[in-house]
Amino acid sequence: MPLALVATTPQAVPITPVTSESLPEALGRLTELERRWVGSLGFKAEPGTTALVPAPTGGLGRVLVGWNPKEAIWGLGGLPEALPPGSYALDAHVGRDAATRMALGWALGAYAFTRYKAAGRAPAELVWPAEADRAEVERLARAIHLTRDLINTPAEEMGPAELALAAEQLAGEHGARATVLVADALLKSNYPMIHAVGRGSVRAPRLVDLTWGDPKAPKLTLVGKGVCFDSGGLDLKTAQGMRMMKKDMGGAATVLGLASAIMDAALPVRLRVLVPAVENFVSATSYRPLDVIRTRKGLTVEIGNTDAEGRLILCDALAEADSEQPALIVDMATLTGAARVALGPELPALFANDDATAAALLEAGTAESDPFWRMPLWKPYRKLLDSKVADLNNVSESGFAGAVIAALYLAEFVSPTTPWAHIDTYAWNATARPGRPEGAEALGLRALYAAVRKRFA
Repeated sequence: MPLALVATTPQAVPITPVTSESLPEALGRLTELERRWVGSLGFKAEPGTTALVPAPTGGLGRVLVGWNPKEAIWGLGGLPEALPPGSYALDAHVGRDAATRMALGWALGAYAFTRYKAAGRAPAELVWPAEADRAEVERLARAIHLTRDLINTPAEEMGPAELALAAEQLAGEHGARATVLVADALLKSNYPMIHAVGRGSVRAPRLVDLTWGDPKAPKLTLVGKGVCFDSGGLDLKTAQGMRMMKKDMGGAATVLGLASAIMDAALPVRLRVLVPAVENFVSATSYRPLDVIRTRKGLTVEIGNTDAEGRLILCDALAEADSEQPALIVDMATLTGAARVALGPELPALFANDDATAAALLEAGTAESDPFWRMPLWKPYRKLLDSKVADLNNVSESGFAGAVIAALYLAEFVSPTTPWAHIDTYAWNATARPGRPEGAEALGLRALYAAVRKRFA
């Protein structure tokens, strides 16, 4: 997708970013007539607000935009759709970091999902800021656009096979290796949970295994929940509960986007990406409530609810990830409604078995304006997963602490000595904000990329 960033053009309209503190100085550079015009608009330089200043000869002469330097990425994010089509240029020296972030925010704000319907209009274009790191902007914009495209695509055209194909295409672009286990090959290779959850659909379940980088480098393993559509299985969801389930592969989409950025930047890691890709459907072959299924790790799990399927497919992938004892495992999943009740749609829940890992991710989230909120792996709640007939149940009979319970289930499949972070994400913008159109979103991707880059530099 075009990033709406272009080479220098003499017709570009200048954009001046201002704060309430710098507004008087910016107004001092305008003519008396222009100052009166801006005053008539009531412009106070609040973040996200604009003042369109006409040129003396007609047309648009300048744009003043309010911004928050601490969240530079969103400074220009709302402008590609808000400004009239045409070319614009940043009229300020803001430094390399801020210029890079502002250019990325512009590229993210220019995103539109056009697979089925053309955009209503072309976005405004920004001349590349001279101070910006173009390579960094391009790799992160491509990664986030990829994630958004995958999640926005309806399940009819984004089933397990298509999700696996997207991973294989990504591997091909970066010289990575991708293998895919399909249907009964999952049983032969001892991934029984992935097979059980996905066997109810005519579209066979899969496990994508992508590897890239120097085998001697520190091992980083990403695991993404790839439930391409979740009906709830035999514990069927309501119509409203099922409506947004095309995005239930948002974790998988996000780790693929993150992998794209990591490989493009040639970070010094041996990267592995595991994506269990399934549909959780109702049929004669669906797994059932109170079935007991043996996992890849050997633990037996009683199925308390077939609609708690994400943790089931993740547990097999996490067991495999842990078998290599990597330097870090990160899994991402649209796992629980409880996390959304607790934190809302904009703030992913972070669970970690390692305080240093959690601190690094929280720090990166704040620095990148891509935040997480840490929640506890509260061990006293582990007993709520006890089963009378199996090693554990996949749900608790209690309605409390749903996101914590899900995380504690996953923790059973990762060694305490392996640094591990679990991110429960919504993967969706419920409403549009600057740089973040309504629809699919790569929540946490930029923070994870920054944390990985710093940790393995």
